[in-house]
Order: sequence, then C-alpha cells, then structure tokens
Amino acid sequence: MRIAVPLAEGRLCMHFGHCEQFALVEVGSDGKTLVGTRCLTPPAHEPGVLPRWLHEQGANLILAGGMGQRAQELFARYGIQVVVGVPAGAPEDLAAKYLAGTLEVQGNVCDH
Repeated sequence: MRIAVPLAEGRLCMHFGHCEQFALVEVGSDGKTLVGTRCLTPPAHEPGVLPRWLHEQGANLILAGGMGQRAQELFARYGIQVVVGVPAGAPEDLAAKYLAGTLEVQGNVCDH
C-alpha cells in the first residue's frame, strides 16, 4: 500500500490542488508499519493530470484536507481511495494514525 499526502512546507496542504509536493508513504506488507517515505514534485496541476500521475506512482490512498467532488471521482476511476477532512500534520504521523484507525477527520475544506 502507498499513501499519498499533498504537502506544503513539509506538512499536509489543506487545499489539494495547491500542494508543492506529494509524500508517498510506503506501508509494509503487514498493513500496519511505515517502511519509507519519498517526496515528489507533481506535474503542473491541470484537470485529470494528478489522478493519472499518482496512479503511476502506485498510490492507493490519498489523505487530503480538501478536494473537489470532480477530483474525487477522477481518483476513484483509477482505484485510488480519497479521505478528506484530514487535519494538517506531518505525512508519516497522518499515515500512522490512519493505519491505526485513530485519524480524526472533519469536513471537506474544499467547496467546489
């Protein structure tokens, strides 16, 4: 499993489309442990580009503060699950909380 977290200044970027980088957090075969993280700069943000690119990077899940409904639908077409309403934090901490079932999500901060 590979969890994608949009970043701004090393922390979760609350608006998905404005992120500077993506952290790709690799989950071990046990589904519970984090085995590594790499940060990648995404291609220019245009409709449909990021879903395809993250799919090519092997992402299975995205933890996001906010994301529009259309973008969520595009990710679903690539088999990538999206969790919105995630609070700001370090990508490894957020991924670990998600895996432990302790990640507290709030409403989607994106209104489009």
